[in-house]
Amino acid sequence: MTGWLIFFFSIFLASLAYASYKSYRKNRSSDEFILAGSNIGAILGFLTFSAALFSAFTFMGMPDFFRTHGVGAWIFLGLSDALMVFFLLWFGYQLRKRASIRGYKGVAGLIKTCYGSNFAGYLIFASAFIFLIPYVAIQIRGISIFLNAAFPNFLPDWSWSAIMVGIMLAYAAIGGLKAIMYSDAIQGIILLTVIWIIGATCLQMSGGLQNAMEQVAITNPGLTTLPGPKGLFSSQFLIASTIAIILIPVSQPQFTTRLVVMKDLKAVHKMAYAVGIFAILVILPTASIGLYGAVKYPDATTADFLSQALLFDQAVPVAALAVVGLFAACLSTTNAQIFALGTELRSLLSGSDRTVMLITKISVFIFSMIVLVFSTFMSDELVLLARVSFTGTSMVAPAILGAVIFKNPPKSLLLLSSLALVYFILSLLGLVSSKYGNMNLDFLLYCILFVLTLIIMVSHQMKENKNET
Repeated sequence: MTGWLIFFFSIFLASLAYASYKSYRKNRSSDEFILAGSNIGAILGFLTFSAALFSAFTFMGMPDFFRTHGVGAWIFLGLSDALMVFFLLWFGYQLRKRASIRGYKGVAGLIKTCYGSNFAGYLIFASAFIFLIPYVAIQIRGISIFLNAAFPNFLPDWSWSAIMVGIMLAYAAIGGLKAIMYSDAIQGIILLTVIWIIGATCLQMSGGLQNAMEQVAITNPGLTTLPGPKGLFSSQFLIASTIAIILIPVSQPQFTTRLVVMKDLKAVHKMAYAVGIFAILVILPTASIGLYGAVKYPDATTADFLSQALLFDQAVPVAALAVVGLFAACLSTTNAQIFALGTELRSLLSGSDRTVMLITKISVFIFSMIVLVFSTFMSDELVLLARVSFTGTSMVAPAILGAVIFKNPPKSLLLLSSLALVYFILSLLGLVSSKYGNMNLDFLLYCILFVLTLIIMVSHQMKENKNET
């Protein structure tokens, strides 16, 4: 397999090098470096958005999620992503409208300007930092699990992570956001190709869909129904998860920025439709891989199942391509989110353009080192950890939505978002309860946020209408 690995990795790394070369411009401004010239077309926009959204946790986490928790995983992610696409159409329009008036250097900077408050910008940056760092570490943890199981004792876990981050820092420093978007496009194509090849192979080795479902219904019938064999997919879990995923474009800056840098609203709409199609195409084969695991490896550890299903049970060229695909998927998400943190910090800075760009590049390096440390402490529950990241950042969604909707947003939304964020963090630390009676905390917080946000927005709109008359 070594020969195939060298062949595919050579093609992949050469593609990254070419993308960096095409993206490089001498004496470019920080806006060109950070925002890719704000002239991204629909095709590149859809590929970079999809690649940032579907990454290592999709490739590895979702098959293991299907294998462990059953068909509810499709509702958890498939339906949620479909609803997110419809939300994108409205939010993309509102965001671009507000950004054209206020200017855009990052979500934190935009919110700071809209509310006229430094605290507003710090709140958005803090939520991104607190929850994106672990999310990036999830990707690195995932690829480390796979590569360490596939090539035992070849390299320590931290070496794989360091190599990945080193490559990301190199081409991000050369090409900026444009280079990252090109690499996302490459990764998205690789991901879709590899996951369909492996999914089709796993389905065939399972004896076909009907045969596999019959075997699972006999050995573990809980996988074919809700709430699943471990009771995970309760109504509260599914509703809260759907809300968290729908709000990803609002609260996760790597996606928000990609909506702003599209060349026009028409391109945003085309991108949103394409992302919906891509979501279905990516999630379908993960179900086949998970079904295969439920039939053949029901009691295996995450690492053993993934190494067998994605590597050792596949033909040698496919296994080699899977390694490259996983590496590319992890690399894409890592660079998108670390670069987004640098963008958010940059949007809060003032000073000369040269100084701001230098600080931004240094911050990206520092964030990368923090991620490397965090990745050694992450667990194997990749999808559930990703969900925590989505939920955590969504706590500040009321403040962001208020800034996007209103010319002069009510500052009470800042207080509401701050309290929700702090309380959710306290629950993760075990300092407050994560369950109240029969209600999960995230579900309860979403109910409270929805009601209070609606009341604040309606009363604010009525006040504005009264002032205008």
